[in-house]
Amino acid sequence: MIKIYRDDAANSIFLQDANGAQFTNSLQAILNDTDDTLVSIRDLAKQVDIVSDEPYDEFIDENDNVYGTDGSSTVNALNAEFMVSGTSGSEVPVITSSLNISAVSGEVINYELTADFGVGYEWENLPSGLVTSEGNVRKILGSLPSGVYTPTMRAVNYNGSDLQTLTITVSNPPYANTKSVRFNNNDYCFGIPSVLNPLFRAANGTGASDAWSISLYFKAGTSSDQEQTLLMFGGSSQSVEGRVQLWYDGSSNDRHLRLRYGTNNSYLEFETPNNGISQNVWYNILVTYDGGTTGGSPLDISDFYSRFKIFIDGVEQTLNTSHGNFGYSSSILPEYFLLGRNGTSSNYMRNNCKLDEVALFNSDQSSNIATIYNLGVPFDLSSLLNPPSAWWRMGDGDTYPILQDSIGDSDFLMVNMTSLDIVNDAP
Repeated sequence: MIKIYRDDAANSIFLQDANGAQFTNSLQAILNDTDDTLVSIRDLAKQVDIVSDEPYDEFIDENDNVYGTDGSSTVNALNAEFMVSGTSGSEVPVITSSLNISAVSGEVINYELTADFGVGYEWENLPSGLVTSEGNVRKILGSLPSGVYTPTMRAVNYNGSDLQTLTITVSNPPYANTKSVRFNNNDYCFGIPSVLNPLFRAANGTGASDAWSISLYFKAGTSSDQEQTLLMFGGSSQSVEGRVQLWYDGSSNDRHLRLRYGTNNSYLEFETPNNGISQNVWYNILVTYDGGTTGGSPLDISDFYSRFKIFIDGVEQTLNTSHGNFGYSSSILPEYFLLGRNGTSSNYMRNNCKLDEVALFNSDQSSNIATIYNLGVPFDLSSLLNPPSAWWRMGDGDTYPILQDSIGDSDFLMVNMTSLDIVNDAP
């Protein structure tokens, strides 16, 4: 049986059949051209049949009474019911709710479609993350990532419909730095090694197009291990494939940073002064490379050294330099990209070391150190005139075990760690 009646409270037609119940309008009952015992009901707004060729005595009202004694009387009775639903005159619906709304990523969107003379309400192309409210199809609820979304909405009655586009503009939340990631013993983060990573290099440096910068905040733990890896990018075989490796030496009376560029045999190495890093203190670190040549001639070793700079808390460090085979002149391959581990199984950060606000630039940012350091106050790096190509907030806005790249698409996976390693400790 198909139950149909006018619901005065909803100002709409209630229709229930084997497929469920719905409130709708803009309906017309139609008699079959060749069999006058069969009745269809057409949605005039959508131009589709919502009931097709059902026997006339299948249509009943709210009291379970049939509408007519034959097909013609049933069609007439149904259309009389449909005509007085929704509006007493000939007015068509007009959507009156705002066509533009703004939100912040992560906050709840709560929007209700309203219309003059509206009876039925429909949505199309709702983005994933938004759903209609149970019991009130006019209302949409949910949250969305940053971006612009344009679903369509429709209000209908027996006389027609109004179709409009709703523009939803979702912005990033205001910058706040409250978290970092803690490393203990065998903890590390695995990133996506790609030729799009600024640290990749196809051959010997060719100039500014090969330049890069690494910016991060680091808090040393209490371990005295000499080689605790902050960041590593490069080939899988350290003996023959080049790498960018940034370490912390925690041994007594050393406590400095060390950068190695190249392989175990052919490399440039740079160390900041001893005792420049204290335990349990946050430091801003910027490492830059100008993109030039880094090996090939013993006579040019001083030029190779000059390609790299290390800044701690905005101050350029006087570096102790060394080399193997007068530097490294080959590629840096995209085979490993790690935080907290060097290659497959060595040189972990330990005893509560922490990293925060890790960023990569595809340019030499040494001339912008004052802006990036910002007197030790982290800020929204995407607001820079030349923003980083990748930026990991290291906890803020992240959900374990993924550390999102808030600018690019190279997320980190936390390995051997738990959600408790995203900690409320930040510079």
